[in-house]
Amino acid sequence: MDLDEAFGLVGEFGPSQKRLTAFLVLLQVFVAFQSMLIVLVGAMPEYHLDQEVISTSTEALAKHVRFASNFTSIATEWYLIRHEAYKVSLASSLYFAGLLIGNIMFGPLSDKLGRKPVYLTGLFFDVIFGYVSAFAPNYEVFAMSRFFVGITNGGMALVSFVLTQEYVGKSFWALTGSLTNLTFAVGIAIYALLGFYIREWRLLAFISNSPGLFFFLLSFMLPESPRWLYSQGRTMEAESVLQHIALGNGKERLAVKLKQCKATVNNDISAPGVLNLVKHPVLRWRTVILMYIWYVCSFVYYGLTLNAGELGGNLYLNVALSGLVEVPAFPLCMFFIEKPWSGRRKSTVAFLMFAGLACIFTACLPENAEGVFFNPSILALYGKLTVSAAFNIVYIYTSELYPTVVRNAGLGVCSMTCRFGGILAPFVPSLKTIGTSVPFVVFGISGLSAGFLTLLLPETLNKPIAETIEDLQMPAYQMLTNKKVNQLEENS
Repeated sequence: MDLDEAFGLVGEFGPSQKRLTAFLVLLQVFVAFQSMLIVLVGAMPEYHLDQEVISTSTEALAKHVRFASNFTSIATEWYLIRHEAYKVSLASSLYFAGLLIGNIMFGPLSDKLGRKPVYLTGLFFDVIFGYVSAFAPNYEVFAMSRFFVGITNGGMALVSFVLTQEYVGKSFWALTGSLTNLTFAVGIAIYALLGFYIREWRLLAFISNSPGLFFFLLSFMLPESPRWLYSQGRTMEAESVLQHIALGNGKERLAVKLKQCKATVNNDISAPGVLNLVKHPVLRWRTVILMYIWYVCSFVYYGLTLNAGELGGNLYLNVALSGLVEVPAFPLCMFFIEKPWSGRRKSTVAFLMFAGLACIFTACLPENAEGVFFNPSILALYGKLTVSAAFNIVYIYTSELYPTVVRNAGLGVCSMTCRFGGILAPFVPSLKTIGTSVPFVVFGISGLSAGFLTLLLPETLNKPIAETIEDLQMPAYQMLTNKKVNQLEENS
């Protein structure tokens, strides 16, 4: 039997898989803590200078500055104000640069070495460098530790996401993917709650990092991905994992006998990796389109976060709202992507276009526009809600578009371009010097263009998942539209 048939036999989402999925989904709370750390740890409070300080030295500032805040941060400890203020943003940029490198490194490594060892290694060093951040003696050590946290956190989160998909049957990928992203959003709100009660930045960094140690110790009990084992020709090990899952699902020992994976039949075929994303025509164009979609999702998401307007009021409430505003996106995703009339492709198109239109309408409104549904702030929140929904679907959709042997490599490349979007987004508000509506026009055009490009991708709802690159040679994996699917099925 093939792997999908085996999952149907042992259970696609039984108690065993629910426990594994719940563990990895809860890990996203820790991922969110690390991702949002700089927002509170690097917060810039109001301050007052006793006199005009001509000198630009930190020592001179320290003698005359008074911070009007009831919390500490790296800005208050190392006086990162005035000419030094850029260092807070630099630490954030170094984290995103680390995410970029982590996405490039960890995806191919986990495709070659296995999901579990790469995941464990990433989580271990993530925790280590997280503690270095908390105890950093100076800014330079803190900044470099954030860079390495970015590498390990981004790479580990990517591999853990793939594991949540590969432990369960294909029909539950949408559920596990949505739960992963939903938990990340909730983790942002939990981090804000921690920050509200813990006002000392080092203690906040220490406590925020500590759940990672708990997850690392428990992660040794995770099995290797049966899909990865199968794709590598380690059929007996894959059968053993499936039998273990079956026992956890309350079933008696089953005679799971997998047929040999095609990728291992011909030893002359080179090992799959990032190069196959370029060499194979179907993967090449699919990757180019997905890279742009991921870039736009990140670009518009972070851009709208910056352009939604200053909420004012409580800093911690604002951070919590930035996460909670995404929560409604996930039930919407779950509803639409499982419907035959919408599926993955049409849902992604719709949400991206809604995000783009929200930005365009925001640009068309006057600055003093008021109304319950049509004012710039509300439309910006609409845009963030819909682009969050699109982002969630894209994670699931991308996992289904790539064969198992290069799934992590594909996700890694797409995540890499996603980081470029996050890096570029903060610079877009400066376009307001040209015109107040220009930033929203940029975001709107980006969202609409990505929506149109998504129409070129195939639908994956209720379609088989490719395990090897050879599977892509079959007509069923090369469809671009449902019409072509039906035509080829009729001719076969």
